[in-house]
Amino acid sequence: MNTRRLALATAAAALALLATGCATQLPPVSIADTLARDPQLSTLNSLVTKAGLTDTLKGTGPFTVFAPTNEAFKAVPQKTLDEVAANPALLKSVLTYHVLPAKVGSADVKTSNVKTVQGANVAVSKAGEFVTVEDAMVQTADIAATNGVIHTIDRVMMPPK
Repeated sequence: MNTRRLALATAAAALALLATGCATQLPPVSIADTLARDPQLSTLNSLVTKAGLTDTLKGTGPFTVFAPTNEAFKAVPQKTLDEVAANPALLKSVLTYHVLPAKVGSADVKTSNVKTVQGANVAVSKAGEFVTVEDAMVQTADIAATNGVIHTIDRVMMPPK
């Protein structure tokens, strides 16, 4: 009987350790910190840092960031990307064009135009589970942050001139 109890206790302890070992999801942090810890968003993170927007995206918000992935940046012609990166005002304009001054989860998206932090409007749309912003498709929606939400997108959006 003692052997059986010992075996059950050992099994229960092993299951408890296994269950806690599976909890690898990190608690939400600011949008800036979330961008910094996601390898798929390293290009965006470096541009946010270069533009001096890190402190803003660590602020109280709330914000919604449509975050182009590294793959989205690879689709931008290198000459265009170099021009944007070399012009601080243009860089800030492009990046803030991807940010809404409110928290908008994917369930809250209505087909409409919404004003960005940059000042221009973007068209957002939802069809079933698919969400788009301008010509970009949301790939991963509702990445929680303490000061808003991030939706990764498959394109870099350029603000109107």
